[in-house]
Amino acid sequence: MKWIKTFAIHIVLIILTVVAIFTAVSYVLRSATRHGDALTVPDVTGVPIENAIQLLNERKLRFLIIDSLYFDDKPKLSVLDQNPAPESKVKEGRIIYLVINADKAPLVSMPNLIDVSLRQAEAMLKIAGLKAGQLIYKPDLAQNVVLEQQINGSSIPPGYKLAKGSAVDLVLGDGMVDAVDVAIPNLVDLTYEEARNLLSSQTLNTGAVVFQGVITDTAGARVYRQVPAYSFDATVKAGSTIDLFLKQ
Repeated sequence: MKWIKTFAIHIVLIILTVVAIFTAVSYVLRSATRHGDALTVPDVTGVPIENAIQLLNERKLRFLIIDSLYFDDKPKLSVLDQNPAPESKVKEGRIIYLVINADKAPLVSMPNLIDVSLRQAEAMLKIAGLKAGQLIYKPDLAQNVVLEQQINGSSIPPGYKLAKGSAVDLVLGDGMVDAVDVAIPNLVDLTYEEARNLLSSQTLNTGAVVFQGVITDTAGARVYRQVPAYSFDATVKAGSTIDLFLKQ
């Protein structure tokens, strides 16, 4: 019976050895893969890239800039997008892919707007990454048709390279009639872009733009006052300017 006892002891020792080996291997694997040790990805969208890098380094995360776009209403060299998204759970050393706002506007080609209607010219400018500036009326039979495209009083030929987002002034025909009276639109509570588009559609120009207080988001600022003010029967001449006062 002694050999049975010895055999049982050997079996127990073998089982204990296997358990010990399995436990050790599991521990090593968990340590190597940092099993269960997750980090939270910080939200760096809208943050200057230098600050974003610092935040990621503090969380022991890496970064890679994969693209740059350009928006004139966003801070230059700020983060536009990130992947993985904020609050995602990742492991230490994970690469966070970033898209940033370029510090310089890319160049785009000036389209040919001559003999095009005002509405069509505005659409063509938008497609090209440009926008309509001042509307200047001159005597001509073709009413609201582009006679000339300018920047700072100088004609711009088609194909000329301009910074994306540049405002192009349009010289328009007045139909050979005295400047028409145009109703003053109510711009209060509109965003700057909405107000500007409405003025343009009414053949009016955006005048001075005054911001009140600290503006953290230009696109979100809204008009709280306009000069001349809106009233039911108030009118101005076509091509006149309306000053805008905006706040956050």
